[in-house]
Amino acid sequence: MTKTSEPRGQLVTRIVAMPADTNANGDVFGGWLVSNMDLAGGIEGRRRAKCRVVTVAIDGMKFLKPIRIGDTVGCYVELLKVGRTSMEFKIEAWALSFYAEKHQQVAEGLFTFVAIDDNGKPQPVDRS
Repeated sequence: MTKTSEPRGQLVTRIVAMPADTNANGDVFGGWLVSNMDLAGGIEGRRRAKCRVVTVAIDGMKFLKPIRIGDTVGCYVELLKVGRTSMEFKIEAWALSFYAEKHQQVAEGLFTFVAIDDNGKPQPVDRS
């Protein structure tokens, strides 16, 4: 995974970092960002598989730059691989500062989701 100058993938979510999203030091909490990236991956996974999906792995998570209160954070999702029941996505988080005109990449990670049926059992991503 490498830092790029433009987002890769589809913009799936956008949210503003608020004061309630900070840790004890007043910085935007990394868990808040991971949660939003996971939500974006889940949305894209559900769209692709046309069923419920669950997160089964987060690999290679990197935090590249801090997020400030008031920054708008966009999560971009790129499908890398489809297995029988799983999908691997690269998810990039980009922040646009309230005070700046350009966005910058703040994090990236590899997220794996599995398609599941109504009973919570894995099912093929591509069904007929």
